[in-house]
Amino acid sequence: MAIEHIFDSASSVMTVVSFITFAGIWTWAWSKRKQADFAQAAQLPFADEEKQDV
Repeated sequence: MAIEHIFDSASSVMTVVSFITFAGIWTWAWSKRKQADFAQAAQLPFADEEKQDV
């Protein structure tokens, strides 16, 4: 049937698009340009909080 062929094709296309999106995000996250930003963000849990007197 024609509708089944359309859904099969759409499923294949979405799989490829999803993989390309994943690869793009993975490349962005591991790029050297972002390394300093991620290193700084990794230290945020250890940063001292400012104490406020109530």
